[in-house]
Amino acid sequence: MTDTPLAETEADFEREVPETAGPTLADFEAARTVVARVAETTPMESSRFLAEVLGSPVFLKCENLQRTGSYKIRGAYNRISKLTDEEKARGVVAASAGNHAQGVAFAARELGIKATIFMPVGVALPKLQATRQYGADVVLRGHTVTEPLQAAAEFAEATGAVLIPPFDHMDVVTGQGTLGLEILDQVPDLDTVVVPIGGGGLVAGVASAVKQRAAREGRTVRVVGVQAANAAAYPPSLRAGEPTEIVINATIADGIAVSRPGALNFQIIREMVDEVVTVSDDDTARAMLVLLERAKLVVEPAGAVGVAAILTGAVSNAGRTVAILSGGNIDPLMMERVIARGLAASDRYLKLRVMLPDRPGQLARTSQIISEVNANVVEVLHTRHGRGLQISEVELEVSVETRGPEHSAQVLERLREAGYDPRVAQD
Repeated sequence: MTDTPLAETEADFEREVPETAGPTLADFEAARTVVARVAETTPMESSRFLAEVLGSPVFLKCENLQRTGSYKIRGAYNRISKLTDEEKARGVVAASAGNHAQGVAFAARELGIKATIFMPVGVALPKLQATRQYGADVVLRGHTVTEPLQAAAEFAEATGAVLIPPFDHMDVVTGQGTLGLEILDQVPDLDTVVVPIGGGGLVAGVASAVKQRAAREGRTVRVVGVQAANAAAYPPSLRAGEPTEIVINATIADGIAVSRPGALNFQIIREMVDEVVTVSDDDTARAMLVLLERAKLVVEPAGAVGVAAILTGAVSNAGRTVAILSGGNIDPLMMERVIARGLAASDRYLKLRVMLPDRPGQLARTSQIISEVNANVVEVLHTRHGRGLQISEVELEVSVETRGPEHSAQVLERLREAGYDPRVAQD
Protein backbone atom coordinates (compact mmCIF):
# COMPACT_ATOMS: atom_id res chain seq x y z
CA MET A 1 0.00 0.00 0.00
CA THR A 2 1.07 3.62 -0.44
CA ASP A 3 1.36 6.41 2.11
CA THR A 4 -0.46 8.99 -0.02
CA PRO A 5 -2.25 11.42 2.35
CA LEU A 6 -6.02 11.62 2.29
CA ALA A 7 -7.55 14.38 0.18
CA GLU A 8 -8.26 17.45 2.29
CA THR A 9 -10.50 19.34 -0.12
CA GLU A 10 -13.08 18.46 -2.77
CA ALA A 11 -10.63 19.63 -5.44
CA ASP A 12 -7.93 17.34 -4.05
CA PHE A 13 -10.37 14.42 -4.11
CA GLU A 14 -11.26 15.06 -7.75
CA ARG A 15 -7.57 15.07 -8.71
CA GLU A 16 -6.81 11.86 -6.84
CA VAL A 17 -9.70 9.68 -8.01
CA PRO A 18 -8.78 7.99 -11.32
CA GLU A 19 -10.65 9.17 -14.38
CA THR A 20 -12.41 6.33 -16.12
CA ALA A 21 -14.51 5.64 -19.18
CA GLY A 22 -16.81 3.63 -16.94
CA PRO A 23 -19.08 4.31 -13.97
CA THR A 24 -18.16 6.77 -11.24
CA LEU A 25 -17.93 5.91 -7.56
CA ALA A 26 -21.32 7.61 -7.08
CA ASP A 27 -22.77 5.32 -9.75
CA PHE A 28 -21.52 2.26 -7.89
CA GLU A 29 -22.90 3.49 -4.58
CA ALA A 30 -26.31 4.14 -6.14
CA ALA A 31 -26.30 0.72 -7.80
CA ARG A 32 -25.47 -0.90 -4.50
CA THR A 33 -28.79 0.27 -3.06
CA VAL A 34 -30.64 -1.17 -6.06
CA VAL A 35 -28.77 -4.49 -6.14
CA ALA A 36 -29.25 -4.97 -2.38
CA ARG A 37 -32.94 -5.67 -3.05
CA VAL A 38 -32.02 -9.11 -4.40
CA ALA A 39 -28.32 -9.84 -3.88
CA GLU A 40 -26.94 -11.07 -0.58
CA THR A 41 -23.76 -9.85 1.06
CA THR A 42 -21.75 -13.01 0.55
CA PRO A 43 -19.23 -14.33 3.11
CA MET A 44 -15.53 -13.42 3.15
CA GLU A 45 -13.53 -16.44 4.33
CA SER A 46 -9.83 -16.49 5.24
CA SER A 47 -7.63 -19.30 3.91
CA ARG A 48 -4.59 -20.37 5.92
CA PHE A 49 -3.60 -22.88 3.24
CA LEU A 50 -3.50 -20.24 0.49
CA ALA A 51 -1.83 -17.77 2.85
CA GLU A 52 1.02 -20.24 3.26
CA VAL A 53 1.29 -20.57 -0.51
CA LEU A 54 1.25 -16.82 -1.15
CA GLY A 55 3.22 -15.76 1.92
CA SER A 56 0.59 -13.21 2.99
CA PRO A 57 -3.06 -13.25 4.15
CA VAL A 58 -5.58 -14.57 1.61
CA PHE A 59 -9.35 -14.15 1.74
CA LEU A 60 -12.03 -15.76 -0.43
CA LYS A 61 -15.03 -13.69 -1.51
CA CYS A 62 -17.71 -16.35 -1.80
CA GLU A 63 -19.94 -15.26 -4.66
CA ASN A 64 -20.39 -18.97 -5.31
CA LEU A 65 -22.84 -18.70 -2.38
CA GLN A 66 -24.76 -15.81 -3.99
CA ARG A 67 -28.41 -16.23 -4.96
CA THR A 68 -28.57 -18.01 -8.35
CA GLY A 69 -25.02 -19.22 -7.61
CA SER A 70 -23.01 -16.31 -9.03
CA TYR A 71 -22.41 -12.57 -9.13
CA LYS A 72 -24.40 -12.28 -12.40
CA ILE A 73 -27.57 -11.40 -10.54
CA ARG A 74 -26.00 -8.04 -9.62
CA GLY A 75 -25.53 -6.76 -13.16
CA ALA A 76 -28.71 -8.32 -14.52
CA TYR A 77 -30.93 -6.81 -11.82
CA ASN A 78 -29.27 -3.39 -12.04
CA ARG A 79 -29.78 -3.30 -15.82
CA ILE A 80 -33.35 -4.57 -15.87
CA SER A 81 -34.43 -2.31 -13.00
CA LYS A 82 -33.52 0.74 -15.14
CA LEU A 83 -35.86 -0.17 -17.99
CA THR A 84 -38.81 2.12 -18.67
CA ASP A 85 -42.33 0.87 -18.09
CA GLU A 86 -42.77 0.56 -21.86
CA GLU A 87 -39.56 -1.52 -22.15
CA LYS A 88 -40.56 -3.72 -19.23
CA ALA A 89 -43.88 -4.42 -20.92
CA ARG A 90 -41.99 -5.76 -23.97
CA GLY A 91 -40.04 -8.21 -21.82
CA VAL A 92 -36.35 -9.09 -21.86
CA VAL A 93 -34.26 -11.64 -23.74
CA ALA A 94 -30.78 -13.02 -23.14
CA ALA A 95 -28.46 -15.77 -24.33
CA SER A 96 -26.26 -17.80 -22.02
CA ALA A 97 -25.00 -21.26 -21.18
CA GLY A 98 -25.55 -20.78 -17.47
CA ASN A 99 -24.96 -18.04 -14.92
CA HIS A 100 -26.13 -15.03 -16.94
CA ALA A 101 -29.27 -16.95 -17.88
CA GLN A 102 -30.09 -17.59 -14.25
CA GLY A 103 -29.30 -14.01 -13.25
CA VAL A 104 -31.59 -12.54 -15.91
CA ALA A 105 -34.37 -15.04 -15.22
CA PHE A 106 -34.29 -14.35 -11.47
CA ALA A 107 -34.09 -10.55 -11.88
CA ALA A 108 -36.97 -10.52 -14.37
CA ARG A 109 -39.12 -12.62 -12.05
CA GLU A 110 -38.47 -10.29 -9.13
CA LEU A 111 -39.43 -7.28 -11.26
CA GLY A 112 -42.49 -8.95 -12.76
CA ILE A 113 -41.11 -8.98 -16.32
CA LYS A 114 -41.38 -11.74 -18.92
CA ALA A 115 -37.97 -13.26 -19.78
CA THR A 116 -36.95 -15.42 -22.73
CA ILE A 117 -33.57 -17.13 -22.54
CA PHE A 118 -31.78 -18.84 -25.43
CA MET A 119 -29.41 -21.60 -24.34
CA PRO A 120 -27.33 -24.15 -26.30
CA VAL A 121 -28.75 -27.64 -26.71
CA GLY A 122 -25.98 -29.22 -24.62
CA VAL A 123 -26.38 -26.91 -21.61
CA ALA A 124 -25.89 -28.63 -18.24
CA LEU A 125 -29.21 -29.93 -16.93
CA PRO A 126 -28.98 -28.19 -13.49
CA LYS A 127 -28.52 -24.79 -15.19
CA LEU A 128 -31.38 -25.43 -17.59
CA GLN A 129 -33.71 -26.50 -14.80
CA ALA A 130 -32.78 -23.55 -12.57
CA THR A 131 -33.39 -21.03 -15.37
CA ARG A 132 -36.84 -22.51 -16.03
CA GLN A 133 -37.66 -22.62 -12.33
CA TYR A 134 -36.99 -18.87 -12.10
CA GLY A 135 -39.88 -18.45 -14.56
CA ALA A 136 -38.12 -17.82 -17.87
CA ASP A 137 -39.15 -19.29 -21.21
CA VAL A 138 -36.09 -21.27 -22.30
CA VAL A 139 -35.40 -21.93 -25.97
CA LEU A 140 -32.64 -24.41 -26.84
CA ARG A 141 -30.75 -23.42 -29.96
CA GLY A 142 -27.47 -24.63 -31.47
CA HIS A 143 -24.51 -26.28 -29.83
CA THR A 144 -22.30 -23.29 -28.96
CA VAL A 145 -23.00 -19.95 -27.26
CA THR A 146 -22.69 -18.17 -30.64
CA GLU A 147 -25.95 -19.59 -31.98
CA PRO A 148 -28.09 -18.66 -28.95
CA LEU A 149 -26.59 -15.14 -29.07
CA GLN A 150 -27.66 -14.75 -32.69
CA ALA A 151 -31.08 -16.18 -31.93
CA ALA A 152 -31.55 -13.79 -28.99
CA ALA A 153 -30.64 -10.79 -31.17
CA GLU A 154 -33.13 -11.92 -33.84
CA PHE A 155 -35.81 -12.44 -31.19
CA ALA A 156 -35.24 -8.93 -29.83
CA GLU A 157 -35.51 -7.46 -33.34
CA ALA A 158 -38.69 -9.38 -34.11
CA THR A 159 -40.56 -8.90 -30.82
CA GLY A 160 -39.17 -5.70 -29.32
CA ALA A 161 -37.91 -7.51 -26.23
CA VAL A 162 -34.95 -5.77 -24.61
CA LEU A 163 -31.68 -7.69 -25.05
CA ILE A 164 -29.76 -7.94 -21.76
CA PRO A 165 -26.04 -8.36 -22.54
CA PRO A 166 -23.87 -10.49 -20.24
CA PHE A 167 -21.05 -7.94 -19.77
CA ASP A 168 -20.73 -5.11 -22.31
CA HIS A 169 -23.14 -2.53 -20.90
CA MET A 170 -22.67 0.32 -18.43
CA ASP A 171 -25.52 -0.77 -16.15
CA VAL A 172 -24.23 -4.35 -16.07
CA VAL A 173 -20.68 -3.22 -15.25
CA THR A 174 -22.01 -0.93 -12.51
CA GLY A 175 -24.04 -3.73 -10.97
CA GLN A 176 -21.10 -6.13 -10.98
CA GLY A 177 -18.90 -3.43 -9.43
CA THR A 178 -21.02 -3.39 -6.27
CA LEU A 179 -19.07 -6.52 -5.38
CA GLY A 180 -15.92 -4.38 -5.16
CA LEU A 181 -17.51 -2.10 -2.58
CA GLU A 182 -18.47 -5.15 -0.48
CA ILE A 183 -14.92 -6.44 -0.65
CA LEU A 184 -13.50 -3.19 0.70
CA ASP A 185 -16.08 -3.15 3.50
CA GLN A 186 -15.05 -6.66 4.54
CA VAL A 187 -11.27 -6.28 4.05
CA PRO A 188 -10.58 -2.55 4.47
CA ASP A 189 -6.78 -2.93 4.33
CA LEU A 190 -6.86 -4.87 1.06
CA ASP A 191 -3.73 -4.77 -1.11
CA THR A 192 -4.68 -6.99 -4.09
CA VAL A 193 -7.88 -8.39 -5.55
CA VAL A 194 -7.78 -11.33 -7.97
CA VAL A 195 -10.71 -11.50 -10.40
CA PRO A 196 -11.78 -14.03 -13.07
CA ILE A 197 -12.16 -12.58 -16.58
CA GLY A 198 -14.44 -13.72 -19.39
CA GLY A 199 -15.93 -10.86 -21.36
CA GLY A 200 -14.74 -8.50 -18.65
CA GLY A 201 -17.89 -7.17 -16.96
CA LEU A 202 -16.94 -8.35 -13.47
CA VAL A 203 -13.33 -7.22 -13.47
CA ALA A 204 -14.22 -3.90 -15.12
CA GLY A 205 -16.77 -3.15 -12.42
CA VAL A 206 -14.72 -4.41 -9.48
CA ALA A 207 -11.50 -2.72 -10.61
CA SER A 208 -13.22 0.60 -11.24
CA ALA A 209 -15.11 0.60 -7.94
CA VAL A 210 -12.15 -0.55 -5.86
CA LYS A 211 -9.63 1.81 -7.45
CA GLN A 212 -11.88 4.85 -7.12
CA ARG A 213 -12.82 4.20 -3.52
CA ALA A 214 -9.25 3.36 -2.54
CA ALA A 215 -8.09 6.62 -4.13
CA ARG A 216 -10.68 8.53 -2.13
CA GLU A 217 -9.15 6.95 0.98
CA GLY A 218 -5.65 7.96 -0.12
CA ARG A 219 -4.22 4.55 -1.08
CA THR A 220 -3.94 2.09 -3.94
CA VAL A 221 -5.21 -1.44 -4.57
CA ARG A 222 -3.72 -3.76 -7.16
CA VAL A 223 -6.14 -5.63 -9.45
CA VAL A 224 -5.09 -8.87 -11.17
CA GLY A 225 -7.36 -10.46 -13.77
CA VAL A 226 -7.21 -14.19 -14.54
CA GLN A 227 -8.22 -15.97 -17.74
CA ALA A 228 -8.29 -19.61 -18.81
CA ALA A 229 -5.24 -20.19 -21.03
CA ASN A 230 -7.40 -21.78 -23.74
CA ALA A 231 -9.77 -18.80 -23.88
CA ALA A 232 -7.57 -15.79 -23.12
CA ALA A 233 -8.66 -12.91 -25.35
CA TYR A 234 -7.39 -10.10 -23.11
CA PRO A 235 -3.59 -10.57 -23.29
CA PRO A 236 -3.48 -10.25 -27.11
CA SER A 237 -6.11 -7.51 -27.04
CA LEU A 238 -4.12 -5.46 -24.52
CA ARG A 239 -0.97 -5.91 -26.61
CA ALA A 240 -2.84 -4.79 -29.74
CA GLY A 241 -4.49 -1.86 -27.96
CA GLU A 242 -7.99 -2.91 -29.07
CA PRO A 243 -10.43 -5.81 -28.60
CA THR A 244 -9.16 -8.74 -30.62
CA GLU A 245 -11.02 -11.90 -31.65
CA ILE A 246 -9.36 -15.21 -30.77
CA VAL A 247 -10.09 -18.85 -31.45
CA ILE A 248 -11.27 -20.56 -28.26
CA ASN A 249 -9.89 -24.00 -27.53
CA ALA A 250 -11.68 -26.50 -25.31
CA THR A 251 -11.61 -25.52 -21.63
CA ILE A 252 -13.35 -26.68 -18.46
CA ALA A 253 -13.80 -22.99 -17.57
CA ASP A 254 -16.63 -22.54 -20.07
CA GLY A 255 -18.15 -19.76 -17.98
CA ILE A 256 -15.32 -17.40 -18.98
CA ALA A 257 -14.72 -18.71 -22.51
CA VAL A 258 -15.34 -15.51 -24.49
CA SER A 259 -13.62 -14.98 -27.84
CA ARG A 260 -13.64 -11.18 -27.88
CA PRO A 261 -13.54 -8.61 -25.04
CA GLY A 262 -16.46 -6.25 -24.64
CA ALA A 263 -15.70 -2.78 -26.05
CA LEU A 264 -16.68 -0.88 -22.88
CA ASN A 265 -15.07 -3.51 -20.66
CA PHE A 266 -11.80 -3.32 -22.60
CA GLN A 267 -11.51 0.44 -22.12
CA ILE A 268 -12.00 0.17 -18.37
CA ILE A 269 -9.71 -2.83 -17.97
CA ARG A 270 -6.93 -1.15 -19.95
CA GLU A 271 -7.10 1.79 -17.53
CA MET A 272 -7.82 0.03 -14.26
CA VAL A 273 -6.45 -3.54 -14.24
CA ASP A 274 -2.77 -3.86 -13.34
CA GLU A 275 -2.11 -7.30 -14.82
CA VAL A 276 -3.83 -10.16 -16.63
CA VAL A 277 -2.50 -13.71 -16.14
CA THR A 278 -3.61 -17.12 -17.42
CA VAL A 279 -3.99 -20.58 -15.90
CA SER A 280 -4.33 -24.03 -17.47
CA ASP A 281 -7.25 -26.42 -17.06
CA ASP A 282 -5.09 -28.63 -14.84
CA ASP A 283 -4.30 -25.60 -12.65
CA THR A 284 -8.01 -24.85 -12.40
CA ALA A 285 -8.97 -28.45 -11.57
CA ARG A 286 -6.35 -28.49 -8.84
CA ALA A 287 -7.72 -25.22 -7.44
CA MET A 288 -11.24 -26.64 -7.33
CA LEU A 289 -9.96 -29.65 -5.43
CA VAL A 290 -8.13 -27.39 -2.95
CA LEU A 291 -11.29 -25.35 -2.40
CA LEU A 292 -13.34 -28.49 -1.89
CA GLU A 293 -10.91 -30.13 0.53
CA ARG A 294 -9.47 -27.14 2.38
CA ALA A 295 -12.31 -24.59 2.34
CA LYS A 296 -15.31 -26.96 1.96
CA LEU A 297 -16.52 -24.83 -0.96
CA VAL A 298 -17.98 -26.07 -4.24
CA VAL A 299 -16.81 -23.73 -6.99
CA GLU A 300 -17.25 -24.04 -10.75
CA PRO A 301 -14.13 -23.97 -12.97
CA ALA A 302 -14.62 -20.38 -14.12
CA GLY A 303 -15.04 -19.31 -10.50
CA ALA A 304 -11.83 -20.98 -9.31
CA VAL A 305 -9.27 -19.48 -11.70
CA GLY A 306 -8.24 -16.80 -9.18
CA VAL A 307 -7.25 -19.47 -6.68
CA ALA A 308 -5.45 -21.33 -9.48
CA ALA A 309 -3.38 -18.20 -10.15
CA ILE A 310 -2.32 -18.08 -6.50
CA LEU A 311 -1.43 -21.79 -6.41
CA THR A 312 0.71 -21.55 -9.55
CA GLY A 313 2.59 -18.43 -8.48
CA ALA A 314 1.05 -16.30 -11.24
CA VAL A 315 0.06 -13.93 -8.42
CA SER A 316 2.94 -12.99 -6.11
CA ASN A 317 4.10 -10.19 -3.79
CA ALA A 318 0.43 -9.42 -3.33
CA GLY A 319 0.08 -8.47 0.34
CA ARG A 320 -3.41 -8.90 1.80
CA THR A 321 -5.25 -10.57 -1.07
CA VAL A 322 -8.87 -11.31 -1.92
CA ALA A 323 -9.64 -13.94 -4.57
CA ILE A 324 -13.18 -13.75 -5.92
CA LEU A 325 -14.96 -17.10 -6.23
CA SER A 326 -17.30 -15.94 -8.94
CA GLY A 327 -19.69 -18.89 -9.24
CA GLY A 328 -20.75 -22.23 -7.82
CA ASN A 329 -22.97 -23.64 -10.56
CA ILE A 330 -21.44 -26.92 -11.63
CA ASP A 331 -22.99 -30.07 -13.02
CA PRO A 332 -22.34 -32.98 -10.61
CA LEU A 333 -21.14 -35.09 -13.55
CA MET A 334 -18.66 -32.39 -14.49
CA MET A 335 -17.61 -32.16 -10.84
CA GLU A 336 -16.79 -35.87 -10.86
CA ARG A 337 -14.56 -35.46 -13.91
CA VAL A 338 -12.89 -32.35 -12.56
CA ILE A 339 -12.09 -34.01 -9.22
CA ALA A 340 -10.40 -36.84 -11.10
CA ARG A 341 -8.43 -34.33 -13.15
CA GLY A 342 -7.55 -32.34 -10.05
CA LEU A 343 -6.26 -35.48 -8.35
CA ALA A 344 -4.13 -36.25 -11.39
CA ALA A 345 -2.83 -32.68 -11.58
CA SER A 346 -1.88 -32.92 -7.89
CA ASP A 347 -0.04 -36.24 -8.47
CA ARG A 348 -2.60 -38.05 -6.34
CA TYR A 349 -4.06 -40.11 -9.14
CA LEU A 350 -1.64 -42.28 -11.07
CA LYS A 351 -2.50 -44.25 -14.21
CA LEU A 352 0.11 -46.89 -15.06
CA ARG A 353 0.65 -49.26 -17.96
CA VAL A 354 2.62 -52.39 -17.15
CA MET A 355 3.56 -55.27 -19.50
CA LEU A 356 3.16 -58.64 -17.76
CA PRO A 357 4.01 -62.22 -18.68
CA ASP A 358 0.82 -64.01 -19.73
CA ARG A 359 0.68 -66.52 -16.91
CA PRO A 360 -1.46 -66.98 -13.78
CA GLY A 361 -0.77 -64.88 -10.69
CA GLN A 362 0.78 -61.79 -12.34
CA LEU A 363 -2.21 -59.54 -11.72
CA ALA A 364 -2.39 -60.60 -8.07
CA ARG A 365 1.36 -60.05 -7.65
CA THR A 366 1.20 -56.54 -9.09
CA SER A 367 -1.77 -55.62 -6.88
CA GLN A 368 0.07 -56.94 -3.84
CA ILE A 369 3.11 -54.75 -4.54
CA ILE A 370 0.93 -51.66 -4.85
CA SER A 371 -0.89 -52.59 -1.64
CA GLU A 372 2.40 -52.97 0.23
CA VAL A 373 3.22 -49.31 -0.34
CA ASN A 374 -0.27 -48.30 0.91
CA ALA A 375 -1.58 -47.10 -2.46
CA ASN A 376 -5.17 -47.84 -3.46
CA VAL A 377 -6.09 -49.44 -6.78
CA VAL A 378 -9.31 -47.92 -8.11
CA GLU A 379 -9.51 -49.33 -11.63
CA VAL A 380 -7.88 -52.15 -13.62
CA LEU A 381 -7.90 -52.97 -17.33
CA HIS A 382 -6.28 -56.27 -18.34
CA THR A 383 -5.91 -56.98 -22.07
CA ARG A 384 -4.08 -59.24 -24.52
CA HIS A 385 -4.91 -57.04 -27.49
CA GLY A 386 -2.79 -53.94 -26.94
CA ARG A 387 -0.68 -52.64 -29.80
CA GLY A 388 2.94 -53.84 -29.64
CA LEU A 389 2.24 -56.75 -27.29
CA GLN A 390 4.12 -60.02 -27.78
CA ILE A 391 1.99 -63.15 -28.01
CA SER A 392 3.15 -64.17 -24.51
CA GLU A 393 2.41 -60.76 -22.94
CA VAL A 394 -0.59 -58.92 -21.54
CA GLU A 395 -0.97 -55.24 -20.77
CA LEU A 396 -2.17 -54.10 -17.37
CA GLU A 397 -3.57 -50.59 -17.10
CA VAL A 398 -4.05 -49.73 -13.45
CA SER A 399 -5.33 -46.51 -11.86
CA VAL A 400 -3.99 -45.82 -8.37
CA GLU A 401 -4.78 -43.24 -5.69
CA THR A 402 -1.68 -41.91 -3.93
CA ARG A 403 -0.87 -39.26 -1.34
CA GLY A 404 1.14 -37.06 -3.69
CA PRO A 405 4.34 -36.90 -5.77
CA GLU A 406 6.60 -38.68 -3.26
CA HIS A 407 4.14 -41.52 -2.76
CA SER A 408 3.66 -41.88 -6.54
CA ALA A 409 7.44 -42.15 -6.96
CA GLN A 410 7.50 -44.83 -4.26
CA VAL A 411 4.88 -46.91 -6.12
CA LEU A 412 6.89 -46.72 -9.33
CA GLU A 413 10.13 -47.62 -7.58
CA ARG A 414 8.68 -50.70 -5.86
CA LEU A 415 7.28 -52.00 -9.17
CA ARG A 416 10.68 -51.54 -10.81
CA GLU A 417 12.40 -53.33 -7.94
CA ALA A 418 10.06 -56.28 -8.60
CA GLY A 419 11.24 -56.45 -12.21
CA TYR A 420 8.42 -54.57 -13.94
CA ASP A 421 8.69 -51.55 -16.24
CA PRO A 422 5.73 -49.31 -15.29
CA ARG A 423 4.95 -46.40 -17.59
CA VAL A 424 2.85 -43.42 -16.55
CA ALA A 425 -0.09 -42.93 -18.93
CA GLN A 426 -0.61 -39.34 -20.09
CA ASP A 427 -4.29 -39.57 -20.89
